[in-house]
Amino acid sequence: MTGHPTPGAGAVRPRLPGQPGRPDVFTFGETMIALRGGGPLKLGGTLQVSIAGAESNVAIGLARLGHDVRWAGAVGADEAGQLVLRTLRAEGVEVSGASTDPEAPTGLLWSEPRLPDVTRVHYYRTGSAGSRLTADLVRGAVSAAPPRVLHLTGITPSLSPTARRAARQVLPLARECGSLVCLDVNFRARLWTATEATAVLRTWVPFVDVLIASDDELPLCLPGGTDTEGQRPSLAAQAGLLLDLGVGEVVVTLGAKGATAFTRGGRVHRPAPSVRAVDAVGAGDAFVAGYLSALLDGEEPAGRLARGVTTGAFAVASAGDWEGAPTRAELGMLDAPPGTVVR
Repeated sequence: MTGHPTPGAGAVRPRLPGQPGRPDVFTFGETMIALRGGGPLKLGGTLQVSIAGAESNVAIGLARLGHDVRWAGAVGADEAGQLVLRTLRAEGVEVSGASTDPEAPTGLLWSEPRLPDVTRVHYYRTGSAGSRLTADLVRGAVSAAPPRVLHLTGITPSLSPTARRAARQVLPLARECGSLVCLDVNFRARLWTATEATAVLRTWVPFVDVLIASDDELPLCLPGGTDTEGQRPSLAAQAGLLLDLGVGEVVVTLGAKGATAFTRGGRVHRPAPSVRAVDAVGAGDAFVAGYLSALLDGEEPAGRLARGVTTGAFAVASAGDWEGAPTRAELGMLDAPPGTVVR
């Protein structure tokens, strides 16, 4: 990108205004039972039982902020699947598009804090109900209620060829419905290789309006990851390539350093609030929920980033993938001085 344009100019807007029966956001993917240990699994101990899934984490975060959110996915005909659906309903997420697979179990993940700042996650999702997600299920859910925003991640296509087809086929449908498409790259090295991810995600780029990625994930979406000298281009140069390919805005998450949004109007950066870190798992999903919430509210990129880093900070300051997601009324609590008691 060249010149010094005004930040926020030319930013993306949802194409489809809010209408009765049309949700703010539709997302889909696999949600699993999450077993969280207090230490190394090989030593035994107690486990906390919850649910987890990148897309459903975002859905819960948006629902807590007051948005109409729908989630679709497949769970097993088991108690674990019932917990997934029950939890999402309790959090205000509409799940009528979900299905129950009598021939496959609900997926499972174990997480173990190995060091104060290092957590290991072990997946048991091969052959799971969620990996058998079908294109018909997703197309039916989108056609029945076209959303203002379709949110998808790079996790779903990594699960199986079936799930990959489901994700790929919904992209042109979203465009036909006038839905804005948000892609969170969310690369998982334990699910597929960078080469496999690159081959898929680069074909998705022409359909994407809002692309969200960490700084090390961004090259997975680029037509070329290095320059002629074998060096990775700067973030601004990488974002510029994606904008030239038709992406409306590129949002790069930088962990404790905050996040930067690149649009055709320029770049905007927002540092992350300083909080006492408890659990970094789910922070990226919480950021996405906050960013999309502000976008739906009509905020400019600076406002979107501000809400995104705020919701991300809530996640970091709380244990669990989604449990710490704030309500709209709680967004200002990070500004309270230490020791504040809200009565």
